[in-house]
Amino acid sequence: MGNRVFTVGVGMTKFEKPQTKDWDYPDMANEAATKALEDAGISYDKIEQAAVGYVYGDSTCGQRAVYGLGLTGIPVYNVNNNCSTGSTALFMAKQLVEGGIADCVLALGFEKMEKGSLGVKFTDRTNPMDRHFSEMVSLRGFENAPGAPQFFGNAGREHMEKYGTTAEQIAKIAEKNHRHSVNNPYSQFQDEYTLQEILDAPMVFEPLTKLQCCPTSDGAGAAIVASERFVAENDLWGTAVEVVGQAMTTDFDSTFDEKSCIKLVGQDLTRAAAEKVFEQSGRGPEDVDVIELHDCFSANELVTYEGLGLCGEGEAGKLIDEGAVTYGGKWVVNPSGGLISKGHPLGATGLAQCAELNWQLRGKADKRQVDGAKVALQHNLGLGGAAVVTMYELPPESK
Repeated sequence: MGNRVFTVGVGMTKFEKPQTKDWDYPDMANEAATKALEDAGISYDKIEQAAVGYVYGDSTCGQRAVYGLGLTGIPVYNVNNNCSTGSTALFMAKQLVEGGIADCVLALGFEKMEKGSLGVKFTDRTNPMDRHFSEMVSLRGFENAPGAPQFFGNAGREHMEKYGTTAEQIAKIAEKNHRHSVNNPYSQFQDEYTLQEILDAPMVFEPLTKLQCCPTSDGAGAAIVASERFVAENDLWGTAVEVVGQAMTTDFDSTFDEKSCIKLVGQDLTRAAAEKVFEQSGRGPEDVDVIELHDCFSANELVTYEGLGLCGEGEAGKLIDEGAVTYGGKWVVNPSGGLISKGHPLGATGLAQCAELNWQLRGKADKRQVDGAKVALQHNLGLGGAAVVTMYELPPESK
C-alpha cells in the first residue's frame, strides 16, 4: 500500500427516469460535482486530475462534462467499464493519489440513457459480451427476453437448483431494497411493496419479475479523492473518510470454464476483489456495518452475498430469511434502495454507492442512517467484465 487515501466530498443528483427531465449530461455532471466540491469545502482549482465515467456517449464527453466547473487545463480521463464505470473512475482516482501522482482528484460519473432494456450500439464489430452470450446459450439456451435479465435470472435458477433456494427468497431481496428506498430522496422509485406484490409483478425472466430488475436511469455522482497531506493542509477531517482497501478484478478462466451461470455473472471476480480488500484493510465481513452492493437484479444480490463472504456457498437464501441484511441484522445491505429502486445510470452507479456510504459513515443519512456505522463495504460489477470492491472507514482523526 502507498499513501493513505481519503474521500473528502461526495455528491449526486436524484436519479430520474430517462427523458422525463429537461437536462443533459453536462447539467447532471455539473450538479453532482458541484455538490461534492461544496461538501468538501474546496474550489475546483484544487482539482489536479479528473477521471470521468460514462458508457453511452461520444469520445470526450468527460471533458465536456467538466466545462461548467472551470477550464483549468487538467488531465481528464474518459472511463468506460460497463456497469462498474463509476467505481472504475474512483479506482483510478485512488491510484493517482495513493501513488503520489496527485493530491486531489475528482471521480465523476454520469449517464443519459434511453428508455427500455439495454441494446447493442455497434453491429459491425465483435460484441465485447460475445463469449458471455455464447456460454450462457450453451448452458441454458436463449429465451424471448432481454439479455441482462437472462444472465442474472439464469444465475438465480442455478442457485435454486443447486441449493434449494426459492423464488420467494430471491423476491425478499427486492422487497427489502424497495422498503429501504422509501427513505432515500435521491432514489428514482420510493415505493414500498409487499412480497406478494413483487412475486405477482409481470415476469421478465423467471424468477425475476419487473420489481426485481433495476430500471434505466439518468443521473450523476461524484467524489473528491485526496491525500493525507491535502486533508491536513486544508483541514478536511470533518468530512474525510478513509479508503482502507480497494481492488478491481476482471474475468478469470473460471468465468467461462466452470460451466456455471453464477460464475458467468462474475461471482469469482467479486470474491477475488473482496479477498484482496480484506487483506489490504486487515478487516473482514464481520467488521463491516453497512454495504452497498450491485443488485442490478435481485438474483445478483443473492450470489454476491456469497462472493463477499457474508455467508458460505449456498447459504444466501438463509441470510435473507434471517433478516441478516437489513436494519437490526448483521449488516444493512443497500440502505439506499440499491439499483433496483434507486436506479442504475451506468456511469454514475459506483459513485452513488460511494456517496451513500460516505453519508452513512459521517452520520448524514437521515432516516436511513445505520446506527453507529464505522466501516462500510462497496461492490460494483460490470459484465464483460470488471468488479470493484472498496472498504471505507472513519479515520482516527475524524471530526
